[in-house]
Amino acid sequence: MAEPDILCEQLCEQFASQILASKVEYGEVTIEVAPESLVAIMRELRDAPQWHFEQLIDVAGVDYATYGQDEWTTEQASSTGFSRGVTDPGVGRLGRTGIYGLQPITENTGRRLAAVYHLLSLKHGHRLRARCFATDDDFPVIPSLVEVWGSANWPEREAFDLYGIIFEGHPDLRRILTDYGFVGHPFRKDFPMIGDVEPYFDEDKGRVVYVPVQIEPRVLTPRVIRDDNRQQQSRGSAQEGQGND
Repeated sequence: MAEPDILCEQLCEQFASQILASKVEYGEVTIEVAPESLVAIMRELRDAPQWHFEQLIDVAGVDYATYGQDEWTTEQASSTGFSRGVTDPGVGRLGRTGIYGLQPITENTGRRLAAVYHLLSLKHGHRLRARCFATDDDFPVIPSLVEVWGSANWPEREAFDLYGIIFEGHPDLRRILTDYGFVGHPFRKDFPMIGDVEPYFDEDKGRVVYVPVQIEPRVLTPRVIRDDNRQQQSRGSAQEGQGND
């Protein structure tokens, strides 16, 4: 089994003109591939004896809109209490983008929606993460890998349903998790977190009526970038302690 650094160097050497970026973090190799090169590289990674990534573990959609921004004051947060680190009500409660958000997306970045592939070589004991950004934020299209790995079928449909990523060449790309007639893609950052209307049964009218949503916005999940200076200092202290032992 090659070390991650060595594996990353070997990949960059062979696919020099096709790999847009690469890095090794936390003992894992990540490469970035353009959509037009995705199928050819993945087929080579599956078939070439030196790689032999015979298994596609997962395909995950990602929305990088407002990546790294949150309303949690993690630098000054205490170590106890549910409300620790929460600032005043902000955009995190209503959605970062979209009609309720404070940061509308008005320009195409080509770096917003991506598909992330996790590969495993049982023969060599290698793991690899490959990421491919769609070049169009409004109509994100990425080639399907169903012909390379049959296991891509279901997770590509999930990514299509939840993020709206179009996997070109997929044999049966349709929703599988949301209801019939569902509008929008619920894992996108511009999807409203509180909805538009809410129903209740009106006793006087004898029927269900819809009114504007009256839910009090609140933070449900903290989102923290782990690789900050505190983690680096913690790792440095731990390594220093091991050295003293």
